[in-house]
Amino acid sequence: MSFTPDTLLRHWQTLRRIPRHPLKITAAELCQHLGSEGFVVGKRTVERDLHALSSIFPLVADERSKPYGWSWSRDAPSFDLPGLSGNQALTLLMAREYLRAVMPGITLQQLEPYFRQAEQHINTIAGHSALASWLDKVRIVQPTQPLLAPLIDNDVLSTVQHALLNDQQCLISYHRRGRLQAESYPLSPLALVQRGQALYLVATIKRYSDIRLLALQRILSAETLAEPALRPTGFDLDDYMSSGAFGWGGSGAIRLRLRFSQRTGAHLNETPLSLDQTVSERADGQLELTATVQDTQQLLWWLRGFGDEVEVVEPSEMRAKMRVLADKLAARYAREPGP
Repeated sequence: MSFTPDTLLRHWQTLRRIPRHPLKITAAELCQHLGSEGFVVGKRTVERDLHALSSIFPLVADERSKPYGWSWSRDAPSFDLPGLSGNQALTLLMAREYLRAVMPGITLQQLEPYFRQAEQHINTIAGHSALASWLDKVRIVQPTQPLLAPLIDNDVLSTVQHALLNDQQCLISYHRRGRLQAESYPLSPLALVQRGQALYLVATIKRYSDIRLLALQRILSAETLAEPALRPTGFDLDDYMSSGAFGWGGSGAIRLRLRFSQRTGAHLNETPLSLDQTVSERADGQLELTATVQDTQQLLWWLRGFGDEVEVVEPSEMRAKMRVLADKLAARYAREPGP
């Protein structure tokens, strides 16, 4: 039996997939599972592996009918193989890459041995399995101008995550934008939300019930307190977010009517603004869109980004805002820039 790294890993995955008697699995089914893990092998190779492995491990084949089914024998001692499958290793590494900021610090610490094992597994199968190159083939691209992530103190992040996980208050020192001095006060963490590159803490301050948003990079220090967090009655994170909180506040839902050029508005057929969105083509070739959305500063920023490729028709208040912005922009570019 050959013991190259690729063959050994294939044998491990084969043994992990075999059920205990009376359940059974065929060579063809094992071949399919191995294929999903990135091992390019045929059914005959899997059959040879099974016969070779059965001379070492308590494996039995049900040969009463074809295709034969393979099992661990009924009286085989409990047996587990260390290691991760290729898919498991890949999932762990992607989770570490993209969820690090919103995973509790204690969870990351406990997972660190698995992350190292996942890295070792991916490095081992490099050149033998297509899975090893997957991390080089996928990226998440922000739909806005890329920004560098703000610097967040690791101790602050760990303390806040610990307090949030255990529903405890924490004492923080917070430097609000535009203030010369930082302020210290206790707060009750309610949620962490990542918005683009920034990480925000949803919390209540002192014994007040109004919900506040704090940017993690502006928390200079944090200390967990023994007091339990004060959670507002009926608080629900999804309801809070749908109210427009992360669109920088707003005045409620509006019925928006827009006119786009074809090239600019076509993508909204595939990524609509709302469930009730409608799009129709006008006689002049423009697309007219209507949708119910939250009236927020984020919406205004989004509309401004299209420049002269969009026209706000309704509501009149939003159209007036866009007119004022357009007038200011025209006035600014009508004069030469100062020194």
